[in-house]
Amino acid sequence: MLKKVDETERYEMTDDNTAAENAQTKPALSKEAANVVRIARSVGQAIFMVLIIAGSVMVMNRIIDSKPPTKSRPSFKSAYTVDLFTASAADNQPTFVSYGQVAAARTVELRSLVSGEIVAVNAKLRAGETIAKGETLVEIDSFEYKGALAEAQSNLLEAKSRITENEARIQLENSKLESLQEQLAFAQADLDRITRLRQRGQSTEQQREARQLVVSQRRQASALAQDTIKVEQARLAQLQASLQRLEWKVEQAQRNLDSTKLVAPFTAIVRSAAADVGRLVSANDVVVSLYEEGTLETRFTLTDEQYGRLQTGQDGLLGRVVDVTWTVGGKSYVWPATIDRLGAEIASSRGGVEVYAQVGDADNAVALRPGAFVEVTVPDVTFSDSYRVPVTAIYGSDTVYVAVDGKLEERKVDVAAYEGEDAIIATGVNEGDQILTTRITEVSAGLAVRTEEEANAPQPPREEGAPSADGGPPTGRPTREEIAKLLDDNKMSREQFQAMPQDERRKLIREWRQAKAKPTSTSGS
Repeated sequence: MLKKVDETERYEMTDDNTAAENAQTKPALSKEAANVVRIARSVGQAIFMVLIIAGSVMVMNRIIDSKPPTKSRPSFKSAYTVDLFTASAADNQPTFVSYGQVAAARTVELRSLVSGEIVAVNAKLRAGETIAKGETLVEIDSFEYKGALAEAQSNLLEAKSRITENEARIQLENSKLESLQEQLAFAQADLDRITRLRQRGQSTEQQREARQLVVSQRRQASALAQDTIKVEQARLAQLQASLQRLEWKVEQAQRNLDSTKLVAPFTAIVRSAAADVGRLVSANDVVVSLYEEGTLETRFTLTDEQYGRLQTGQDGLLGRVVDVTWTVGGKSYVWPATIDRLGAEIASSRGGVEVYAQVGDADNAVALRPGAFVEVTVPDVTFSDSYRVPVTAIYGSDTVYVAVDGKLEERKVDVAAYEGEDAIIATGVNEGDQILTTRITEVSAGLAVRTEEEANAPQPPREEGAPSADGGPPTGRPTREEIAKLLDDNKMSREQFQAMPQDERRKLIREWRQAKAKPTSTSGS
């Protein structure tokens, strides 16, 4: 016991010494020991985490490997249910629509040719009223114009009287000239006779000289008469020139008097009127604006492509009959029209060629009026042996897809024209082709398609246990009755049957059918 006590004391003393030594060396080793401990702790934690992750992966792989294998269902290539259009060749004449405006083919603004006060106005002189040809529209005070006509007629009559007087004077002078010339001839003959007598000595010189004096007087009088006639003829020419001027004055006065009445030049519809009783008008003032009834035309624009196609077509452009449609009051009214001329210039601002069509008569409840915006339906050229298809069949601008044995084939086509919801194909398809009209985003050649009738076609009913075509066990999708009998024979529930993989279900159905198809053995065999 004493020994143990001694050893214990010795041990305690040794521990105290060691602690004292450690206390003496601790300040020198504490920093390095802390770093070592920290590193060892980090390495131990990392190794521990790696071991946990590795163990988890191993456990997960074991769980996955222990799961019974599942067989994926076979993939089937999808077939699109689409609409197909059967191509049929025919002579197609599409129509296209343009828009235009109705205008009056013949319009006139009646202006006053004279000035004065309006004294009478036609009661029908209002916008929209119909005025018959020759009907008086406006009357202007004619008092001054009647006086001017009377004065001009008086001046004309006076001039005619002076001409008559002058002509009578000329006639008188002509008669006087004839007498003087006759007297001159007698005097000359008497002088000749006296001269011959004087040569024979049978007369005196005085007698001869007296005869010469008479001849000279007669010759002078005759010359004076001729001059008088020339003067009178010149005065007559002056009077005749004045007569023409006075006749024109009379015509002018008469025309001014007639112009006091403004008359409709043709049967027309009043567009506007600026005439009231008591209003003073001047010459050249617009009083009434009219347009001829029944002579309306519509102006519309064809694109360069449309114009070129129609102009170079077999029937040409002029004389082509179009339909003019005016929608008013929620209803559309149609008038026939005939293209009769083209615009003088290319309408660059409207991007085409201006065309004018004369509007014909139609038995409509409304009357077409200038200024109406209308829809013009123009028949295009006829495309022989072409195909009319829905516009949804056109992919891009020149591609269609044709269904051949349930697959799509790409065809490049030439689209000749469009008409509403249809397109006219000139080349690229054949008679009887089944053209795809359903829009498919991922359309491509080789895509499987089927019609709605094919998709919804009912399956033919199959009797229980019906053999296949070759006399073997039944094939194809089992009927509900077959499924019920199969489940009953195999003591299975429907949930268990549906939980089976598809290949196992098919194998079970096939084996069950084969067992049912075997002939049952009898006791006497």
